[in-house]
Parts: sequence; C-alpha cells; structure tokens
Amino acid sequence: MSYSTKKVGIIVNPTSGKGVGAEVGAATIALLQGAGVTVVDLSGADQATANHSATEAIAQGFIDALFVVGGDGTAQLGVNLCATTDVALGVVSAGTGNDTARALGLHNLELPDLVEKLLGTIEAPRQVDLMHCIGHGESFWSFGSISAGFDALCNARANRMTWPKGPSRYTLAMLAELTSFKPIRYRAVIDGHERNFQAMLCVAANAPSFGGGMLIVPHATVDDGFFDLLILHKISRPELLKVFPKVFKGNHVTHPAVEFVRCRELHLEAISETHGAMPCFADGEAKGHSPLRITMHPRVLKVLG
Repeated sequence: MSYSTKKVGIIVNPTSGKGVGAEVGAATIALLQGAGVTVVDLSGADQATANHSATEAIAQGFIDALFVVGGDGTAQLGVNLCATTDVALGVVSAGTGNDTARALGLHNLELPDLVEKLLGTIEAPRQVDLMHCIGHGESFWSFGSISAGFDALCNARANRMTWPKGPSRYTLAMLAELTSFKPIRYRAVIDGHERNFQAMLCVAANAPSFGGGMLIVPHATVDDGFFDLLILHKISRPELLKVFPKVFKGNHVTHPAVEFVRCRELHLEAISETHGAMPCFADGEAKGHSPLRITMHPRVLKVLG
C-alpha cells in the first residue's frame, strides 16, 4: 500500500530508555520515509516546544497522524495532543516502562513490524477511552492510570533520587517510604455515592498495568466505557510490604484488603497525616495533588495499531 499522500508528525524523546530514544526515533523516521510518508519532525528542543508545534500542526489539519517515540511520559504527551481530535496516535515505545504500548499490544514488536502495523491502520484507527482529570492546578487526559497513595509517594521519592538507576531505585524508594508511612484518609464520591475510608492507596485505572508492567488492575480494558478504581484498604506496614510486590504479577487481587470498583466518575480527596494533600501521578508523571475529579470519556482517542 502507498502512503505517499499521508503526512505524519513525529515527536522523539531522545533521552528516553537511557538514550535509546534518539536511535529509535531516527530509525522510525527512516522507515516512515521508506514507506512514502511525508514526515514532519515536531520534536523541538524540549517538551514545551514539541507540544506547541504539534498543537499547531493538529489545529491546522496539517498531519494525518502523530507518532511519539519514547516512554510513557512521551506517550502521555501524545495522548493529550490527540484526544478529541481526528489525528490518530501511533506509539513507538523506547522507554523503561512502556505501559501505554503494552496496553495497546505494541510493545513486543520489532520496529519495522511495528511501523508497518501502525501505518496499516491509518485509514481506520482504533478508538479507545480516556480518563480526564482535574486536580489542584492540573487538567489533563490519562490513558493508563491515575494514583494518589503509597505508590505515588514512592514514585515521587524515586524521582528525587539520583542513585541507583533502573527498577532498583523504585524498590529502595518503597522501603524508605514505608518506614514512616501511615494509612491515608480518603473521601471518595463514586458515581454520586460518597464513601469515607482509610487506605494505603487508590488507583484509577483505564489500562491493566503501570510502573513498567505492574499488573495493578489485570482485568482493565481501554474500550469498555469504565475505569476501575483499586482500593487497598488499611493494613499493617509488614502486610503492605508483603502485598505490594504481588502487584508485579497481579497476584494481589485476591487479598481481602483489595477492592475494585467500576466507575465513570470519581471525586477523590486524599489526606496524609505526614504529607498533607497527596501527590497525584498519572501514567508515571507527577500531576499536582489531591483533590482530583476523574471522568471517563469513551472513544475520544484514535490510536494506530
């Protein structure tokens, strides 16, 4: 099939995957050009510049699709650019987590096969759901998950650490955070019904995994019109230390303190005795703090693949 009439914008994060992003980005551009596509490089010097360039290109109808090359942070940038538009998003994973690509079934493909698969659906992209979140000073779309709990504190601490590199940094952050962690007071209004409880974490999940394949909500799907709220109710610190690693394989789901609630709308206030208003993380990115209002929007993102 010829793609000579197609214009594809591309945003490459060259630092993703410990520098792998630059190499994957160059190879992706070469493959697109080899397929006859007109490639518009929107990367810019930084994310703000890329965001501005891509916003203009989409608003002017200048591109048919947007490819993003990087990790989940770059994918989230693409999600927020393409949400509610006619421009389809193509995700090329080159990060360390790659949960967005994983949820779309795109993370285990060789690059030539991936590009071919993405281009093959450019005329009929898939439509998926997104969560829209309004938090303290933030308004954004999320494809994967939004959290405000123990996991968010671990993520924030890991981001502040300069050593070690890789997944072990998150493990050390978890152990350090656990020494002073106390259950969080939550007020949740779930589809109009108010609940007050103490818990270790709450995660709103549209996709099954976060944190590089941690199966936080194994049964979540990205096109059913709902997101799933995971509540890990109050347990002891030793019990939390036992339960939390089970998330890597989804084996936490049968624990008596674990609850799942299917939602369309959630208002969540999370207050910690030691941290105050809880930080919010969405798709691995820091996004302000509680309170949060999360609303499900079915089929508002077109994705390739």
